[in-house]
Amino acid sequence: MIVQIILLLAGLCLVVFGADALVDGATAIARRAGVSEFIVGLLIVGFGTSMPELVVSVTGALEGYSDVAIGNVVGSNIFNSLLILGLTAMILPVGITRQNRMRDIPLALLVTFLLIFSGMSKTLFSLGASDGLSRVEGIVFLVLFAAYIIFSFKTDKPDSESESASEKTRPLWLAILMCLGGIAGLVFGGRLFVNSAVEIARMIGASEKFIAITILAAGTSLPELVTSVVAAVKGRGQLALGNILGSNVFNILLILGCSALIRPVSFAGMNLVDMGALLLSAVLIWTGVYTGRRNQIDRFDAALLLLAYMAYMGWLFVKM
Repeated sequence: MIVQIILLLAGLCLVVFGADALVDGATAIARRAGVSEFIVGLLIVGFGTSMPELVVSVTGALEGYSDVAIGNVVGSNIFNSLLILGLTAMILPVGITRQNRMRDIPLALLVTFLLIFSGMSKTLFSLGASDGLSRVEGIVFLVLFAAYIIFSFKTDKPDSESESASEKTRPLWLAILMCLGGIAGLVFGGRLFVNSAVEIARMIGASEKFIAITILAAGTSLPELVTSVVAAVKGRGQLALGNILGSNVFNILLILGCSALIRPVSFAGMNLVDMGALLLSAVLIWTGVYTGRRNQIDRFDAALLLLAYMAYMGWLFVKM
């Protein structure tokens, strides 16, 4: 057990430091390209911080652990929306732009609906032999992901703010090297993390779903947590919001799309409570725009998000 815990922590460290290096390098490159703060958060930081989930879920799919692939994504999205956004907005209320209200938040909500209706089709509509995502649905998710990336870049409105001093002084070669080193850390750390987590789950008698939706999800979401909290402290709410929404959409369309393409993903370990918590996490972001202070995820909304997260975690521990 001790050896597996050490390996788990070592894998987690590689994943977190790899993501950190990737995000810093990618952000420097993006700033030089002159894109907006939100698009940096949505596509660059969001993608970079979702790399741990991508590595963990794809590794789980390759090794036949369907509960790891789907549990990691569901748990990460719940963690992102309820805990990370809740903590971020508690530190500094997050302002919502018209583009966030009319496009970004509704798109994240629609993608969540798509996952639930596709993955739980047998339970909800008595369609198919079992709940899960097929390879065809994986391809559809990946096509939608490509369309989402293109649409986001085409509708982006660059900020008028200049680059930070650190971004100005960081040479391009160093930024590229940080990206490559970050990817290497994510790949090796992700494999180590998945293998040791599954072994620990078996040793303590917990299900793979439980370990995926708690330890794996929280561990692989640490980059999002650190990035969003730091952004809130620095008063860059749009970067934090873009990071969270981007990560959630990437988790569903890119990560589950890749996982299902490699091997059909079974939802046998998921139930309506898990899917309900996932849907609630997306709905609370959407309703937060209109409750409390309009066009802002304020501290009242943050409290609701954190309470919902604690309630779901409590239910998971009771049902362990």
